[in-house]
Amino acid sequence: MRAAALALALAAAPAPGLAQMGNPGFMAPDTRFDAQGMPEPGQTNPNDILFAQLAAEGGMAEVALSELAEGRAQAEAVTAFAARMIEDHTAANERLAGLAEAADIPLPEALNAEHKAIRGTLEGLEGAAFDIAYMRGQVVDHQKAATLMVWEIADGQEAGLQGFASETLPVILRHLEEARAIVADLSAQPEIAAVSPETIGIAPSATAAGWEGEGVTSPGDETANPAAPSPPPPAGAGAAPADEPAGEGATPAEAETAPAE
Repeated sequence: MRAAALALALAAAPAPGLAQMGNPGFMAPDTRFDAQGMPEPGQTNPNDILFAQLAAEGGMAEVALSELAEGRAQAEAVTAFAARMIEDHTAANERLAGLAEAADIPLPEALNAEHKAIRGTLEGLEGAAFDIAYMRGQVVDHQKAATLMVWEIADGQEAGLQGFASETLPVILRHLEEARAIVADLSAQPEIAAVSPETIGIAPSATAAGWEGEGVTSPGDETANPAAPSPPPPAGAGAAPADEPAGEGATPAEAETAPAE
């Protein structure tokens, strides 16, 4: 029930940085369609292709950034969290790779530019600045991942990938809760409060208490960043659809560009 409530809250809240989640350009250029949104027989649904590739990229980044954090974090809670991320996301990555191979979906093999930049920033930090920067990134990445899972549950067609999304969503939401709690605990410490947001790439508008940054909202907070577009309709996740979805079968990237009401 708790996971379902969080999924509902995530679906209702503005989704942060959906445009950065990936690009439909990952799709094979020879994908052909019989009708709008429907691939020819024998070809994988483009929603499933996009989901698998974005999920693989996100999972790969989780492991890479958490391996860095496990060896560099100062706070014990951050080190322990990083170890859990390595274990959980490595297992999820291996399962996803098997499903993608069965569906003949090519997966990315390297971090994208966004996560390379994040890793570069983290590599230049240490101590309290590293801890809060890594954990803030975990909040953002897990909210993106949860939105992606909800989208696949609603709009995917490949049973294996939909099952993966359904089973992974509660884990992602648990990670998100843990990350938010650690960020709150860290932010209450004087040495963390003294860290300049600009030092770790946080916009000056970021809240001192939450270090969440513009467009990153807590579950259930529908007032922050009201101009942000709604995420894709998560009907398959048992959550109420957004008031004005970007359109039937909209991808996360399309939802980002849909005009706000």
